[in-house]
Amino acid sequence: MIFLIEYNRSKGSIVTFRDFDDSQRREAEDSRLGMELDLNRKGIDHEVVLLEAASKDALHRTHQRYFVDLTGLLKSAGGQNERAGRSEEKGPGVDSR
Repeated sequence: MIFLIEYNRSKGSIVTFRDFDDSQRREAEDSRLGMELDLNRKGIDHEVVLLEAASKDALHRTHQRYFVDLTGLLKSAGGQNERAGRSEEKGPGVDSR
């Protein structure tokens, strides 16, 4: 699937979200270009992207920043850092028994 996202960076929120079948690639590309040109004409500074993923759930996993607020993103990153720190403490090849 192909996903078109218009993202307001300053607010940290999705403005537009559309999905397209793989067979609609040309329509998705045209929509992205039209949206970007329209936003530029209006002087609106939003991020416009086309992303490919097997499903919306997969997109949420690979591009999490579009779907969680800043607090959730920081919390998620903090949890990843804690897990990484625990695994580094053991070191490679060290038996944890």
